[in-house]
Amino acid sequence: MPEAEYRIEDLAHHSGTTVRTIRAYQDRGLLPKPERRGRANVYRDTHLARLRQISGLLDRGYTLASIKELLDAWDTGRGLGGVLGLVAEIDGPWSDEEPVRITRAELDGRFGGTQDDEAVADAVDLGILLPLPSSPGEFLVPSLRELAVAAELHAAGVPLPAISGHLRELRTQVEHIASRFLDFTTEHVFQQFLDHPPTDEAAAEAASLVRRLRPLAQQTVDAELARAMRALATRHLHQHLDAWAPDTGHRAARPDAAGKRQPTGEQPPALEQVTLPAATVRAVRALVGAENVAAFIAAAAEREVQARVMDGLLPRP
Repeated sequence: MPEAEYRIEDLAHHSGTTVRTIRAYQDRGLLPKPERRGRANVYRDTHLARLRQISGLLDRGYTLASIKELLDAWDTGRGLGGVLGLVAEIDGPWSDEEPVRITRAELDGRFGGTQDDEAVADAVDLGILLPLPSSPGEFLVPSLRELAVAAELHAAGVPLPAISGHLRELRTQVEHIASRFLDFTTEHVFQQFLDHPPTDEAAAEAASLVRRLRPLAQQTVDAELARAMRALATRHLHQHLDAWAPDTGHRAARPDAAGKRQPTGEQPPALEQVTLPAATVRAVRALVGAENVAAFIAAAAEREVQARVMDGLLPRP
């Protein structure tokens, strides 16, 4: 079967680009020159395949200069298949979540029936919702978990503008963490693949490393966030317990930055054992952690005693 032939206008149509762009690619050496036949230039399937390669690399963020280096490597026999495999590995999903479709009615239902066009526009701006031009009134949700978090916060009383504002602040900090992790792994792992266009074998090795290391950033952040949340939440709670507790001449021990309890002021009086229902102890442990159970129960008991003393001072009707 003879190879297809194209005029430049036909090539532009089939590749989804423009005549002007094709000529610019030729001038930059990205696209082989066409065959001259009389007064006409004839392009073939090889030109169409090259245009599609260029378009795919541009979509993945490559510059025309870097694309030319990759294509030169391909043309000199060093191979492009491995590099494209590496590009696909990096450009693939970095989460196990699958995007889902949602209607505006379903979206409003998740937020208690609230119809807030401003909040929806804000969510679209943040990329939490992606409008579907072919289906007005429907959205694609890249991360249903993120949307569920927003719905839970709203149900707990957090205003929608506050949620979107917090997400913007959080993204700045998370992008900084991602940038630092990328710099770290580039310096110690991937720099050897970036000094020159890699061979197919080297690109395949780099792609394998990406698959192995990709989950590490999220796992590290998850572990460190859990550690920090426990330490900071415990410290925050104890600050409020100290404020609630009556002045008895001593203050309860407070956790330091590492979560260890450090005594402040005078030591409490001698302790006396009291038997409590196991379910109560378990509930308190789940709320404040095992190391803070005694302090929490003591503070709660002192508060109740003080309240009853105050009640006794009130005149009876």
